[in-house]
Amino acid sequence: MKKVDLSIIIVNYNTKKLLKNLLDSLYKSKLDNYKLEVFVVDNSSADGSKEYLKSHPLSTSWRSGSKLKIILNTENLGYARANNKALRRAQGENILLLNSDTLLQKETLFKMLRFMEENQEWVAATCKVELADGRVDPACHRGFPTPWAAFTYFSGLEELFPQSRTFGQYHQTWKRLDLVHEVDVISGAFFLVRKKILDQIGLLDERFFVYAEDIDLCFRIRQRGYKICYNPMTKIIHFKTSSGRKKYQDKKITLKDKKMKKEATKHFFETMKLFYDKHYKDKYPWLMRKMVLLGIWVVSKFKN
Repeated sequence: MKKVDLSIIIVNYNTKKLLKNLLDSLYKSKLDNYKLEVFVVDNSSADGSKEYLKSHPLSTSWRSGSKLKIILNTENLGYARANNKALRRAQGENILLLNSDTLLQKETLFKMLRFMEENQEWVAATCKVELADGRVDPACHRGFPTPWAAFTYFSGLEELFPQSRTFGQYHQTWKRLDLVHEVDVISGAFFLVRKKILDQIGLLDERFFVYAEDIDLCFRIRQRGYKICYNPMTKIIHFKTSSGRKKYQDKKITLKDKKMKKEATKHFFETMKLFYDKHYKDKYPWLMRKMVLLGIWVVSKFKN
């Protein structure tokens, strides 16, 4: 039986149209002899996603004998728990966490798998993630959110001095976006990682309901001394709507949308607080923690 080269995991929450477009682009992908398995985990969507997935033939054979596997949750488990349900079943030598609001190019998967084969020093990698307007999604190319890095970003110093290593740590803006290089953090929108590494460090931390689970995973990878790569030689498009805060920035949102935005903002604050306490609380004085939490609260209320 041929090995599975790549397990793709897509978590969906009320993004039926985007999910369909993604699966269409995935089906058209160049694979050659690579074998995939594709998991779609639905977090109890209410937009017809479940019905669409239920009607999808589970036995559909993708090229190279790849299969589509569907997990329908009866409640919204959050991003980390939903991914982990599929990760525990995944058989691929490589794992790809892929957002439902992305679109693949024909050769994205082929090029990234070939890159990982030829460059064993990298244990995790992302391609270039572009927004719909052609800009690079800054979330795919980051440093860790230390208190200083977060301050320089939210205060605007990073934008004023993008070529400075001192002020550009949050998004590592002094590095060239057209060259392959090491970064600290890549985005969960396209997060390619070797399964053997996850077997060592564990799966996503399920205390993170949504947001920062990708940062936490990168932190644990880097703690072990492994290298994470940004590879701009191929790309995806990230529409960045999905089911988070970006979806609710339109001033004409409904009362239901306002409630969901409030809930998303709450998750953002709680998640960033959890990340700080997990990784930085013991490294900085207690007063620094108070200042950081105040900063997170201000950003979650007024910047987002």
